[in-house]
Amino acid sequence: MAYSLGLGLTNECNLACAHCYRPTDGTFRLSLSDVRRICESLPIGSANLGTGENGLHPDFNAIVEHLVDRGILTGLTTNGYTVQVMPDPLLKSLREVEFSFDFPSPQDQDRFRGPGSWDLAMRAMERCRALGVEITIIAVMMRTNYRRLPEIARLAHTHGANFRLNVYQPVKSDAYSMTYEEFWEGWRRLFEAAGLVSTTEPIVNAMLGLNSLAGCACGRRTVRVTPKRRVIPCVYWQGDGLPLERLWELREAIFQSDDFCAARLVPAACRGCAFEASCAGGCVGRRLLAGDMAAPDPYCPIIRHHELHMTARIAPGKALLKSGSACTTILRVDGHQGTLP
Repeated sequence: MAYSLGLGLTNECNLACAHCYRPTDGTFRLSLSDVRRICESLPIGSANLGTGENGLHPDFNAIVEHLVDRGILTGLTTNGYTVQVMPDPLLKSLREVEFSFDFPSPQDQDRFRGPGSWDLAMRAMERCRALGVEITIIAVMMRTNYRRLPEIARLAHTHGANFRLNVYQPVKSDAYSMTYEEFWEGWRRLFEAAGLVSTTEPIVNAMLGLNSLAGCACGRRTVRVTPKRRVIPCVYWQGDGLPLERLWELREAIFQSDDFCAARLVPAACRGCAFEASCAGGCVGRRLLAGDMAAPDPYCPIIRHHELHMTARIAPGKALLKSGSACTTILRVDGHQGTLP
């Protein structure tokens, strides 16, 4: 089995976004040697470079070259800075570049992320397009923008980008967390405006009646390595994780370690549910951050005895690197074909 690898090469960043989960208690980096050993320890099919702004890592170019030379499909999540400092051949070697947008207007984006952040991302996207690099706009659904996500989906369409969506996770603060009602209103608004390409957000997948998952990918198909050289099953994991050296020793047996087994736990309250096999309790990161990983997803309508009816139109689209390695959803404004029940 080829696994998906999430690499946090550094926690350094040129911005200081309020909703970011990266650690800020010091400067931490993985070394080129660390990355080489990681690649030797597991069969890796794809890798995404996230957490901080990776272009600030002094060995970033060499690390990307190593991943690509091994045949690993490599993607980058960026605010635009890293793209601006990459040479053309290296940028063209990436399978996909994701640009973070929280709002559909320059004024709101700059107010939230910092002056000039909109133009930085736009210039970097234009450079990728000119070089023929696949681009994606990635947004985070949160209390401050859940009503405006259709506008961000249209922004992606206008700029020839894929559109991918994650749900905000309160790693440091619940200031941007949505209520149950806001969460589902956000999805309704999106599905009215955009077609669904795919979703591995377990509770959304279940409520659409797709039943196409086997739980979330965390602890099953993905490995995350943080800038602090810890190995965790989920990017939002709150435990200490394992020292990186343990990955080199355990190799694929890392999936039988306590943290990875805990990430696959199906809550007792979900046993017997019609969606037990596919939803498996919902997003494990969200359950953990809600305070009880052994409890169901806090956005689950079934546990609330709330009769929720969700529909989505099917849209053609591409399989992106994060499609099967995170609780995420891919949508498209144009090309609707049919409706899910």
